[in-house]
Amino acid sequence: MRKINLSVLLFLIAVLSVAQGRNSICRLGFTYEISGNPHWGLNKPVVNRVTPYSPAESAGIKVDDIIEEIDGIPIAQIAVDEIPMLLNPSGNNEVVIGVRNMTSPLKKVLISKQCKPQNAISEDQLASAYNMYSLETTTEREFICPFTTTTTEDAFDFDQIKTFSFAPIEESNRNLETVINGVVEKVLIEKGLKVDNDQPDMLIESYYMFNANPNYVGENKILVDKEASFRYDFTQNKMVKLPFLSYFAAEAEAAYLLQLGLRFIDQRELPGRVLWECIANEKLEEPFRLEEYALLHIPLMFMQYPYVKYGQYLPISVNKKSYNYTGISYNIDRLEQVLDVDRSSPAYAAGIRPGDIIERIGSNAMNHSAEAFSDGYKKFIEKTMIYRDPETIYTDINGFRYCMYWDTNKYPLVTTAIEKSEFRTAFSYLYYFTPYVNPAGNNACTFHIARGKNKMEVIIRPTIRTELTIGIN
Repeated sequence: MRKINLSVLLFLIAVLSVAQGRNSICRLGFTYEISGNPHWGLNKPVVNRVTPYSPAESAGIKVDDIIEEIDGIPIAQIAVDEIPMLLNPSGNNEVVIGVRNMTSPLKKVLISKQCKPQNAISEDQLASAYNMYSLETTTEREFICPFTTTTTEDAFDFDQIKTFSFAPIEESNRNLETVINGVVEKVLIEKGLKVDNDQPDMLIESYYMFNANPNYVGENKILVDKEASFRYDFTQNKMVKLPFLSYFAAEAEAAYLLQLGLRFIDQRELPGRVLWECIANEKLEEPFRLEEYALLHIPLMFMQYPYVKYGQYLPISVNKKSYNYTGISYNIDRLEQVLDVDRSSPAYAAGIRPGDIIERIGSNAMNHSAEAFSDGYKKFIEKTMIYRDPETIYTDINGFRYCMYWDTNKYPLVTTAIEKSEFRTAFSYLYYFTPYVNPAGNNACTFHIARGKNKMEVIIRPTIRTELTIGIN
């Protein structure tokens, strides 16, 4: 059996990585970075990730929003190290943030902080910690696209671009260019731009190539365990395997070469000036249609418009989760104790309250330490590797190379393993809606609770939460 690097899988890591020194931890639900890009938010915070189901998402904060002010104070008057304190003011549960984006010069957004006890761990965190129960629904992956992105060296704010049009279509390639232009138009409209064929702010030009490689000498035989290439396909909403060589493979190893380029040409101030350009250069093992490549990759290319972070090779992460949400937060120091319950959650509606002791979830005992839960999880992973489908193998974002979906023919064996007490699988309820965890198909979860001297059986009908975050690392 292959040796497994369990350091990235153990529940204990998720349990212990908690900030210390305060009674509670508050979050708004987004992260930012200080922009060094002269064309978008220079020296200001730019939002680079928004957490699903967070206060920021509910308030309408979007990736690439530029933060212009916090509680009425302009960012220009705030030192960089003061920004976190102003975003999380002590004694105030709300903050007003002024943001600018491609559709709004300045929009003020009220965000209410979400606070939890510092030793609370949520079901969202547990779903990531225990994702080996259900890689089909919960996984975090990364891939690198061989894109080269350049921008004008002139001082120009991309916020000035509001409208666009397309260069004339080449008749010999009408079908292909119609597909390309259709994808570009859809993505840019979603970003807030509008089509204007009379007086556009910029003209969009595409170019492309697909040829057999005249310098092809064959694949590198040394790479015995060459990994498959995966990318995220927005049209199918999933990761797909593609016949692409790694970005670091030698060009002579590629049987075919593909190129797709998009160029934004100024029509506003200096007509003809190239404002933004992205070129994809792929090395392929077998033929691939340019139309299909455009459908899949243009949305990925535009992840760097208007905010460009990487000139070459774009690293993209995909965090996908579907898990059972009851609304319970557990005490990381005593996992059987309910530390908090969301007021509008299924668990609260069923009668679960902070301080309750969960003796069992289903038939699975909860009176184990974090180390014991982690040890059981490790044993489960090791013992059930034979039930996985090697055709689905991939490497996750933590570098674990043997991630695989369950073999559909072995679902009953997976179910039997999850029922074994030695594996301490109480938190498998997070995936009770799946056929390999619960073949009965009834997603109701039974919690056996102790409240003081009283004991009760509580049936919770969880909500299946689905999250998808695609971002640039």
